[in-house]
Amino acid sequence: MVDSRVDFARAGVGVAVKAGAPKPDIGTTEAFKHRDARSQVDRLFDRRERRREADGAARYRRAIEEQDQARGQRSAEIVAKGEAEIGMQQINVILPVAGADYVGPLPAHLQGYVDFAIGVLAVSKQPDAAQAMVKFMSSPEAAPLIRKSGMEPPPR
Repeated sequence: MVDSRVDFARAGVGVAVKAGAPKPDIGTTEAFKHRDARSQVDRLFDRRERRREADGAARYRRAIEEQDQARGQRSAEIVAKGEAEIGMQQINVILPVAGADYVGPLPAHLQGYVDFAIGVLAVSKQPDAAQAMVKFMSSPEAAPLIRKSGMEPPPR
């Protein structure tokens, strides 16, 4: 169907800490900048710098490889393992990770969103059923389910 694309949800960035750890104040930009916990980014940068200074180019390359491997993991998984004290990722990706606690969203003016959309393909074999799904996912009735998943309905 033409023009069947509908934005139905968006996911913001949140902060995670190891389960049971104190939750840092992230409610304002100032509080966020002055947190005591070391972030995943801080940890990776520090490790990379130490290795480069200690053993030259070969170790530096290995540290970069470790950083690249960490990119394939959820930040909350790294935090849950105790390899970082704080991590940031989409809220809907943090929530299901055992061993990590969701602290809250980034302050509004630091927040970034990933938008999710649904639509009916022109080659759909069941366009009526697909259109019904689009209608439901973008309806007010779907909003509680979207919120439960760690996302939110888009502003209308």
